[in-house]
Amino acid sequence: MSLVTTIQPDGTPTWIDLRVPDLERALEFYNALFGWEYAPDSAKTGLGTVCLLRGRPVAAIAQAAPADTSTNADWTMYFATADCDGTAKRIADAGGSVLTAPTDIGEHGRAALAEDPVGARFGLWEARAHVGCEVVNEPDSLVRNDLVAPDPEPARAFYTTVFGYTLDLNKALPDLDFTFLRRPDGHEIGGIFGFPGAPRSAWATTFEVADTDAVVGRAVAAGGTADTPEDSPYGRIATLTDPFGVEFSVITRPA
Repeated sequence: MSLVTTIQPDGTPTWIDLRVPDLERALEFYNALFGWEYAPDSAKTGLGTVCLLRGRPVAAIAQAAPADTSTNADWTMYFATADCDGTAKRIADAGGSVLTAPTDIGEHGRAALAEDPVGARFGLWEARAHVGCEVVNEPDSLVRNDLVAPDPEPARAFYTTVFGYTLDLNKALPDLDFTFLRRPDGHEIGGIFGFPGAPRSAWATTFEVADTDAVVGRAVAAGGTADTPEDSPYGRIATLTDPFGVEFSVITRPA
């Protein structure tokens, strides 16, 4: 079990949320998939409906407004920052775009939405009362975020400038254009995958699960779709799509 009880270092993926056109349908789907429960009245906090695993926050899902263009997009990943306003300025200076200016979310924290130079959207989270995901790296919780981009080099330059990451080649997958992203302290926070055939650039969200094949079956039964699970050097993985067209991955890591 991986519990997070303190504010994460700058540049660490710390929170995820999703906006959907039918909140109740989404809550049913993700409950069937991961067994998530939902915090009562949490939608009123500004975070959205907070998803709980063993009573601890792991994500949020919100009802999208009718004209919300973020609907049918992706899970949005938020990087931890001790200075949301300062990081937003670095994003703009490095060639990114600040889509939503830093805003206080009650007592919970301060947030912004941004887009990198290759068009991938992400968020910033300056934690206060809400530290972000409190359970990670175990079944039914967030385990990884990787940027997939047709042209990855501008993204690599951008994220190293904004967050001070270093880049390492992935020696386990030498035939792929993949680099790890590491915080200044050496901790790996994800990677950037250059894939010329990708239809757009996006941060891909991966959840750990106990049994990839079983989760694929539950996803299809609950109204989603799924690719055939495959074995990789890191575990058995599959790409799923929820009833609203949102793609994400699930993986069962080796014991």
